[in-house]
Amino acid sequence: MRAVRIVLLLVAALGLAACGSKFRSYRGPDVTQILLDKSDRKMWLIGGTEVLREFDVDLGRVPVGPKAFEGDGKTPEGAYVIDRRNPNSRFHLSIGISYPNAADVAFAEAAGKSPGGDIFIHGRSDYRGRNKGDWTEGCIAVTDREIEDIYAMVRDGTPILIRP
Repeated sequence: MRAVRIVLLLVAALGLAACGSKFRSYRGPDVTQILLDKSDRKMWLIGGTEVLREFDVDLGRVPVGPKAFEGDGKTPEGAYVIDRRNPNSRFHLSIGISYPNAADVAFAEAAGKSPGGDIFIHGRSDYRGRNKGDWTEGCIAVTDREIEDIYAMVRDGTPILIRP
């Protein structure tokens, strides 16, 4: 009887520990594309022709115009792919966007500047300033709970289209 109690307590403890994990599972339809509309501050995860989820987003601190140079505070515009993930992001979790592409690099080099990089979709944890409105250095921010879902749903190689 005592062994049964111990096993039940261990199962309950493991169940509670799993509830606190930032890593979620997803068993729904594949996300085939991400669409972001900067002017509306909206992002959609799309599966085929169906919208699977919609999110309100915060953008770079200079939200108008495409990212062109390192440090300009702008979020890129154009076609990219999800190319990496960071489970230890200082912003809870993050998934990387393939900025800069060849055209971005060529544009920046023609101006004698760096295009920058490290553009992610991420959460808000550990941000030490105001994270209201557009506050990132060019990334796309959602809530920590939302990035947990996005991280589970989106696979590397998923196309993302960022519209002005």
